[in-house]
Amino acid sequence: MSYVHPEYLVETDWVAAHSKDADVRIIESDEDPLLYPQGHIAGAVQVDWFSTLQHPLRRDFLTKEKFEEVASNLGIQNDTTVVFYGDKSNWFACYALWLFQYYGHKNVRIMNGGRAKWEKEGRPFVKEVPSYAKTIYRAKEADQSIRAFRDEVLKQSNAKKPLVDVRSPKEYSGELLSMPNYPQEGATRGGHIPGAVSIPWAQAVNEADSTFKSADELRALYEGKGIKSDGEVIAYCRIGERSSLTWFVLKYLLGYPKVKNYDGSWTEWGNLVDAPIEK
Repeated sequence: MSYVHPEYLVETDWVAAHSKDADVRIIESDEDPLLYPQGHIAGAVQVDWFSTLQHPLRRDFLTKEKFEEVASNLGIQNDTTVVFYGDKSNWFACYALWLFQYYGHKNVRIMNGGRAKWEKEGRPFVKEVPSYAKTIYRAKEADQSIRAFRDEVLKQSNAKKPLVDVRSPKEYSGELLSMPNYPQEGATRGGHIPGAVSIPWAQAVNEADSTFKSADELRALYEGKGIKSDGEVIAYCRIGERSSLTWFVLKYLLGYPKVKNYDGSWTEWGNLVDAPIEK
């Protein structure tokens, strides 16, 4: 069985062949923003998940108008094919793709394997930062069908509908309150949202080269835990970046019609007064 929407995934050789195409824009989005200046794919621009994609004051995304500005400055037009890649098996690349989709940019791809695979294949990195002619970009109104908020998550939990906790087993059990080296992602309570099943994000990728597992393996993984395509599914982690990878897998590789990412995730839920928690 092949992926349901293979068009959302490209391989490293495709990127090598098309990175300089006028109608293609390659975006690197990493957990570690210092990787890009050390070397990146020729022609690729950087989008930092925190400084570029977040609202400066509220805990929310940048506004639609700011998103238009970012896309315009990167030389992206409404019909540009935007290909994302990054470190950490493409966590933040999937997060950036999810946000582009949130504002209506449909022509998006993930480079399978991300930085790790490109590097493993001995492909070149460059330090030159490209600049592109500014465009006039028009975003759409935010697509709420792919984003979940806390009230909706509570309803999903109370109705015993599918919730996927993609964090590590120790975070799920409540043993680990905050991830090592991520003090800003702490929560006052540990555990998981009642009814959520534990399917760590890493089980969806191959350890050797960070590529996604086969469609058959992925289907067995999620259906084996009761996460099927016939209802609405909500994925969450700690801040929404790991769960955006799971969202991508469920929505595009497996073709689940109704999948949402809860970006408030555990840093919101674990700090909420009176939120139900299981350990």
